[in-house]
Amino acid sequence: MGADTEPTTLLIALLVGYLCGTIAFGLILTKLFGLGDLRSIGSGNIGATNVLRTGNKKVAALTLLGDLLKATVPVLIFWRWGAPAAAVAGFGAFLGHLFPVWLGFRGGKGVATYLGVLLGFAPVGVLVFAAVWLGAAKIWKFSSLAALLATLVVPVAYLLLGNMLAAGLTAVLTVLVYIKHAPNIRRLLAGTESRIGSKG
Repeated sequence: MGADTEPTTLLIALLVGYLCGTIAFGLILTKLFGLGDLRSIGSGNIGATNVLRTGNKKVAALTLLGDLLKATVPVLIFWRWGAPAAAVAGFGAFLGHLFPVWLGFRGGKGVATYLGVLLGFAPVGVLVFAAVWLGAAKIWKFSSLAALLATLVVPVAYLLLGNMLAAGLTAVLTVLVYIKHAPNIRRLLAGTESRIGSKG
């Protein structure tokens, strides 16, 4: 089917994406595996990085996969109605992860879900993200800094490739990632951010 930019279609895409995004895999999986309430562990964040602080790598990996796919799936579903609907579905999923209504709008920081949007919408962005993240992580040993740099580069890459919709979408997502990472940015500037491999 061709692109459908009817407001009703876009609204449905946004709502379906949002509801998918609100699925808190970190909370669900840690409870299923008897690891307690994730919100009382480590940073209290519901994402895979905090799940890893429980010491269970399997559950952390499953959380990462779930947080990624909950964005990829709605994006792929709404591709049937064209790129604008797919983009809106991805944006909705990202908002749902960051601000889930079921958890008082206190969600994760969005990196895995960001990747899920890239995977469904324009997969080349995943390669760009991975290259920047791995390089930055190897040099500076900060997961948060690597993610911040990777999300900054991705919209520029799409812009250079001429994919304006992907560039615009990821630019908005990047701004939200930076907002959610404000505490990490403050710790990076203060020199108190935890390095990769630390238990803090």
